[in-house]
Amino acid sequence: MRWEDLEQSSNIEDRREEGGYVAGGGGGGFPIGGGGMGLGTIAVIALVGWGVFGISPITMIALLSGGGYHQTYQQPRPANTQARRTGTPTDQIGNFVSRVLGSTEVEWKDIFAKSGGTYRPPTLVMFKGSTDAGCGTAQSAMGPFYCPTDQKVYLDTSFFREIETRFNGCSGSACQFSQAYVIAHEVGHHVQNLLGILPKVTAQQRTASKVDANRLQVRVELQADCLAGVWANHENARQQRLGKPPFFDKTDVAAALQTASAIGDDTLERKATGRVVPDSFTHGSGAQRQRWFTNGLEQGTLKACDTFGASSL
Repeated sequence: MRWEDLEQSSNIEDRREEGGYVAGGGGGGFPIGGGGMGLGTIAVIALVGWGVFGISPITMIALLSGGGYHQTYQQPRPANTQARRTGTPTDQIGNFVSRVLGSTEVEWKDIFAKSGGTYRPPTLVMFKGSTDAGCGTAQSAMGPFYCPTDQKVYLDTSFFREIETRFNGCSGSACQFSQAYVIAHEVGHHVQNLLGILPKVTAQQRTASKVDANRLQVRVELQADCLAGVWANHENARQQRLGKPPFFDKTDVAAALQTASAIGDDTLERKATGRVVPDSFTHGSGAQRQRWFTNGLEQGTLKACDTFGASSL
């Protein structure tokens, strides 16, 4: 993956030096610490989440394993009144994140403009451990997520290591494209929010059964996977128009597909509980995540990402 020449974004709040806190009880946040938990611990937390908060075990597993957009299982916390400036981090991982985010800004601005729309980019919050968020408390154990309330992506980059070490989702330098896919997936949720998809789905989920709400959520997540593929398709085409080498190669794509499979609901649930319950899926199976990312990557159009109109996922 060639990321060094991508445009940098300054829409980053770097909170890594603030020092995180672990939210306590009383509805302030799920009482867990940082990452590095084993699958047994994840399973226990998932069951506690079901008993205390009414969250299905697979939903908790998905949250603890990254990806998705943050809804309302936490009580919203008052925003930190400390003024936080946005800018461009100068360290290596911050540079990587800012360039991937910058690339999504360039491509989605162009895609929106071609359809007569205006793209308003999200802010990406880099943090370590935990931090306050518009949807509650962001904690590293949750993995990356998008909060539609404040239109921010929350990312503890330690999750990048976990893709390789815990989930075996990639290896070596090919992990960079997998990491970019994770960021692009969360930006995909922001695109859904701007298009009015997230508010509509959230309204439908309020009156739906748990099974139907989960099915809606799967379509949301698979669409975000597809939108990540659309971004990569457009960035690759732009690099070629500029006369530069391809943005990614077959090895990068293979790594992204491996990651998509590794964080599929069936894979995570089988590892955590020993069985697979499709009605509890919230992100889609590994094969579904691979299929929809590939759809976006190969076709590069919003039409290719119509998971809500698809008869089969």
